Amino acid sequence: MTEQDTALSRPLVVGHKRDGRSCYDRQAKRELIEASLEPGVSVAGMALRHGINANLLRTWIRRYQLEAHEQPGAGGLLPKALPSAFVPVVPAKSAVRVGRSGLEARLPNGVRLDLSQVGRDELPEILCLLCELPCSGSTPG
Repeated sequence: MTEQDTALSRPLVVGHKRDGRSCYDRQAKRELIEASLEPGVSVAGMALRHGINANLLRTWIRRYQLEAHEQPGAGGLLPKALPSAFVPVVPAKSAVRVGRSGLEARLPNGVRLDLSQVGRDELPEILCLLCELPCSGSTPG
C-alpha cells in the first residue's frame, strides 16, 4: 500500500466525547496503523492525510506492536523487516605507530611524518598545529 492509496474502509472519527476528544472506529484505526507500518510510509504524512496528530498515531502504533508481542499467534501484526539503514563502523588502522626508528604518522593524503626526534612535551603542540592546517591545497579557505 502506498501513501497515495490510504483510503480507509470506514470513517476514522465516529464521534466526540464531552471534553471534545474524538472517538475512533477500531477497524479504521487498525487499518491506518497497518498502512503506516508499510515500508517507506511516512507516519507523519499518514497522520496529516487522515486529520490526526502524528504523535497520536505513533502512540497507537507502539501499543499495537506491544499487543502483537504479547500475542504470539497474531502473525502479521509486526512491520516487515527492513534492511538496516546503519552501516557498521569498523576501526581503521592506526595512523600513528611506533616503528623501529621511533614515532611515525602517515596522513590520509600520503604524507609521512617522522616524529622520532620529537619529545613527549612537544607532540601535543605539533598535533594542534597539524589540526589547524587546511586539509589540502585544493580546499578553499
